[in-house]
Amino acid sequence: MENDDSHDRPVIVFGGYDCRKPTSHRSKTMEMEWHAIKAPDPNAETFSSSSSEKQKLNPFSTVELHKRNHNIVALGLCLYCFSKCTNQVCTLDLNHPSVGWKQVPPTTVPREASPKEINSVDDFSEDLGAETVRLSSATVGFGAETVRGCRSFSFEQNYRQICNLLLSLTHSKSLQKGLQLHAHIIKSGLQTIPLISNHLINFYSKSQLPLFSLQIFDEAPCKSSTNWSSVISSFAQNELPLLALHFFRQMLQSGALPDDHIFPSATKSCAILSMCDVGQSIYCLAVKTGYEFDVFVGSSMVDMYAKCGKIKSARKLFDEMPEKNVVCWSGMIYGYAQLGEDDEALKLFKQALFHELDVNDFTFSSVIRVCGNSTLLELGKQIHGLCFKTSFDSSSFVGSSLVSLYSKCGVIEGAYRVFNDIPVRNLGMWNAMLIACAQHAHTDRTFEMFKEMEGAGMKPNFITFLCVLYACSHTGLVEKGRYYFERMKEYGIEPGDQHYASMVDLLGRAGKLQDAISIIKEMPMEPTESVWGALLTGCRIHGDTELAAFAADKVYELGPVSPGIHVLLSNAYAAAGRWDEAAKARKMLRDRGMKKETGLSWVEEGNRVHTFASGDRCHAKTKEIYQKLEELGEEMERAGYVADTSFVLREVDGEEKNQTIRYHSERLAIAFGLITFPPERPIRVMKNLRVCGDCHTAIKFMSKCSRRVIIVRDNKRFHRFEGGKCSCGDYW
Repeated sequence: MENDDSHDRPVIVFGGYDCRKPTSHRSKTMEMEWHAIKAPDPNAETFSSSSSEKQKLNPFSTVELHKRNHNIVALGLCLYCFSKCTNQVCTLDLNHPSVGWKQVPPTTVPREASPKEINSVDDFSEDLGAETVRLSSATVGFGAETVRGCRSFSFEQNYRQICNLLLSLTHSKSLQKGLQLHAHIIKSGLQTIPLISNHLINFYSKSQLPLFSLQIFDEAPCKSSTNWSSVISSFAQNELPLLALHFFRQMLQSGALPDDHIFPSATKSCAILSMCDVGQSIYCLAVKTGYEFDVFVGSSMVDMYAKCGKIKSARKLFDEMPEKNVVCWSGMIYGYAQLGEDDEALKLFKQALFHELDVNDFTFSSVIRVCGNSTLLELGKQIHGLCFKTSFDSSSFVGSSLVSLYSKCGVIEGAYRVFNDIPVRNLGMWNAMLIACAQHAHTDRTFEMFKEMEGAGMKPNFITFLCVLYACSHTGLVEKGRYYFERMKEYGIEPGDQHYASMVDLLGRAGKLQDAISIIKEMPMEPTESVWGALLTGCRIHGDTELAAFAADKVYELGPVSPGIHVLLSNAYAAAGRWDEAAKARKMLRDRGMKKETGLSWVEEGNRVHTFASGDRCHAKTKEIYQKLEELGEEMERAGYVADTSFVLREVDGEEKNQTIRYHSERLAIAFGLITFPPERPIRVMKNLRVCGDCHTAIKFMSKCSRRVIIVRDNKRFHRFEGGKCSCGDYW
């Protein structure tokens, strides 16, 4: 337990007995109090006690210190509590200003009374009002039977029941009770037994205290293969991959051989570090030691190859495996999803279901992300239903994927519903909800959720601040953006190039181009392509071609750049009427063998996705689509719509400009939705490029004239058009 009164002194969990007494005497002093206290100075000579005798006390004698939030949690043994008699219990008065020892009357439960029967872990009696937790070995039953004291147990019974209790506490992740039991194990002299030490390593690993696991491992006099496996797994599971590989090497140097539990932990560490070459070396060792076709080793290798982007190697090993488990299938699905090969990922998932594989939350999470990236809403809903049937809908990993799915498909209400239904939310889920709010222009809700996250004790990471800065950037909240940018330092987060790019984007969109230049000059690292690209976007919006040319020159100094940079520069020149410079920028794009990304819009109908390009006449309903656009265009003009041909960035005559802009891909997709979907259903259109200014205005008139809700997602954010207004407030 931790005392919140102090943040600058360590907190120690004490269990008292006189370790100087012989073992025979210790059996008479098994009743004890467990206290959460402010720790005194470790160098102090004494504690105040009822005894006039003073002893040197070392409260840190048995357990490594673990630093967290400026506190140190340590498990130690008081060396003086029971030095006088067994009828009095030495406790601590937490309310006393000196925080010193005091003598208290005998315990309320007489030693002659029948002890309380305890059948489960939850039967530990807790007295939170007195700020103490009593764990009396005379009243803790390690099974269903009633126990009067440790002396009534044989060694074998005590050993077995402690193992069972440790397993139960590991499963329930009950840290406080586990710390109490650990102290009892030390008192009983059982900590050197290999199986118990192994259970303790696993307990601290599951409690996300891997350094405690290391302490137990170091204190083990004889390190078995199981001990090595547990400590390596502890580091791998708690995202300390370098330590995991270090101990894997130490294990080999000690002469111990890895087994089917150790190999997966080592390859998992390689996957985290993207060290495919080290993973291949480990697999070679697995082949030499006869674990080549072991299902656990093989699955971990498939997962490692997939996460390192070696999808062909992963698939080759996957196809050769005689037996495949859920890790193997999930690793391949994740690998395809990560590389954008969505069709392959969905095919594998279908095969896994056909083979009646018991998929897990990681499998569902990967497949749902595929649906979100491809905006396959209907398929995503079906998989959500399958998650519900298999009780994986409450998983925070599945939940974060579902939030992203509904958000990316334009159903922000569904994202809120999933978020509110998940009882335990991890950081990934909070971040998914934050970016969903930001992309859907729910800016105030973004800031509210950030405060809620802090209030829930969740520490934001660099992605969290990217989400908040994104919300500021697309609503022009310059001061808010600066405030959150400075707040990163409160959490020990150094701004990266992406954060600086967000700040440059925020200032550039707001027209503060010189402030954006100042931010770039203050960067502690070299500006990246995304930083200069953000500045180019601001220059295009505000027509500053001179600064755009300067930014483009800086980008070209970086070497080969993406086609988007060339297009941004060309558009900036074209918007200013500098057609020769625009043509040169496009020629440079062609000379480098690159092509401008084709603008596409698509809409989902049932299990089909209908895709349109600008001026497209290949669709089966082309005639009806163009007829609908003509009818709607006339009604829009009567309502006051006038086409703005300045957004046609080509040097052509006015009539051609008018015809070109009228049949942009998003308008064709909306017309298809109007003739296909019932009036009560919102029309959701996805687009791979930014919506041009004239189309943005036109869609506002479309929503007003058709009395429909139209949701358009471009490459930056969502626009919800309803009644002639857009959720972005014409700032995007």
